[in-house]
This record gives sequence, C-alpha cells and structure tokens, in this order.
Amino acid sequence: MEVRATAKNTGIPASKVRPLVDMVRGKRVDEALTLLRFTPTPKAKVVAKVVQSAAANAENNFQIDPADLKVVSIYVDEARSMRRFRPRSRGRVSPIRKRSSHITVIVAEQEG
Repeated sequence: MEVRATAKNTGIPASKVRPLVDMVRGKRVDEALTLLRFTPTPKAKVVAKVVQSAAANAENNFQIDPADLKVVSIYVDEARSMRRFRPRSRGRVSPIRKRSSHITVIVAEQEG
C-alpha cells in the first residue's frame, strides 16, 4: 500500500530542495528523518515535515506501523513564481521571479 503526502507552494525554489530529496530517496522513514534533522539547512525542516506527514497518513489511515515504512518515491515540482520588478537605470525595469515548489513523498511498507 502506497501512501502519499504533498506540501504545496512551499516558498523554496525546487533547485534548492532537490539535493535534500535525493539524499532521502530510498531510505527508511526513521533514517530519513534522522538525516534531515542533522542537515544544516532550514529547508530540511520542510522536507522532514512532509516525510512525517506521509508516515502519519500511513499510520492513521491504513494502520501501518511507521517503523516498517520506506520512502519509495520523493520528488519536487515547480510551483507558481511570484513576479516582482526591480527598477533599473534610465526608467527601465528588470524582472525578479521568486520561485516556489511542491514536494511529494510516497511511502510504502518495506518487505523483509
């Protein structure tokens, strides 16, 4: 049984979250949470929250023991970008894009 959790519009660019996601993919949930807890970036807290949410969904909705869960799939997609403009010389403007992302975690029971 695969259980998923999604965090939408996190306010963190996908390019900055992808290294964290690659580090966690394929690990057991408790091992993934330990890795994220000791990662020295504030973005790890957001990823850890989504992994915990997926584990809680599995426990509460499907009565799966969280110790048996494994991160089967985890990916980051681009979300909407906030568009801002910065004034430049001679009356011109240049765009600023404040990017955001969606983080999806899928956990399943580990065999063996």
